[in-house]
Amino acid sequence: MPANLDTDLLRAFVAVADARSFTRAGDTLGRTQAAVSQQVRRLEEVVGTRVFQRDTKSVHLTREGELLLTYARRMLTLNDEVLALMRRPASIASVRIGTPDDYATMLLPGVLARFAAAYPDVPVEVICDNSPDLVAEIDKGRYDLALVTRHPDSRSGELVRREPVAWVAPPRSTDATPIEREDPLPLALFPKGCVARDLAVAALEGIGRGWRVAFISKSVVAVHGAVLGGLGVTAMEECTVPPSLRRLTAADGFPDLPDIDIALHRAPGMAAKPVRLLAEAIHDLVGGGQGGGQGGDRAV
Repeated sequence: MPANLDTDLLRAFVAVADARSFTRAGDTLGRTQAAVSQQVRRLEEVVGTRVFQRDTKSVHLTREGELLLTYARRMLTLNDEVLALMRRPASIASVRIGTPDDYATMLLPGVLARFAAAYPDVPVEVICDNSPDLVAEIDKGRYDLALVTRHPDSRSGELVRREPVAWVAPPRSTDATPIEREDPLPLALFPKGCVARDLAVAALEGIGRGWRVAFISKSVVAVHGAVLGGLGVTAMEECTVPPSLRRLTAADGFPDLPDIDIALHRAPGMAAKPVRLLAEAIHDLVGGGQGGGQGGDRAV
């Protein structure tokens, strides 16, 4: 008869993978370091392989551990969803999540559908704003969660996924010079503080390419429209590029752009179960297992 995976063991494993420390994982779980170590040893006995490489300074996932982490997150999310669904109280306060509107449009629909299935009576309020403003507000407890673009110099928040950044232009026209050949290059940009904007400007200046601001908006729909209408070229995350727009590459004279980190921030203090379930759904559906402990410490 096949063995069963104990969710308590999986939860200890995920906590260590995220914290990269048995001691910090114990603090997160409210257990001693020795108790967490024992749980991980029991899990390794069940799966029949080592999941961590340990030395005196750090803890690293083995290749088998990386594989297990993806499934462990999914199993814990499903476990928590079922229990939340069965045990949900008659009345729960709303959940507030802040995110840029491109993430709200492109990344959150599946997450919100999963949450609504578990908590159909709990309203979710999505507030769209720039990532730096959202991070400042969640630190004050204004939101329960914030899914944002992480600044390249920051390690704050929980890494959810790394996303390529693309140069984007209008569809090619047969009766006009392509806009990407104009000098200076017209740009349709998000406001200052946007990571994609900063990467684009730095890349252009790095190759000595002249540019000018042709359009600015916080709204991804407005930026899409500006590019589609031929006002300028822009840079944005691959996951937010609509099929109607054209990607530019090095063959068009545009330098490659670094990937960006999409990170999840939580309000200070102990979160309610619906908030924790929504956070797990974000890691599971948006991150797809990419975010295993590569950013800041993650509460499980």
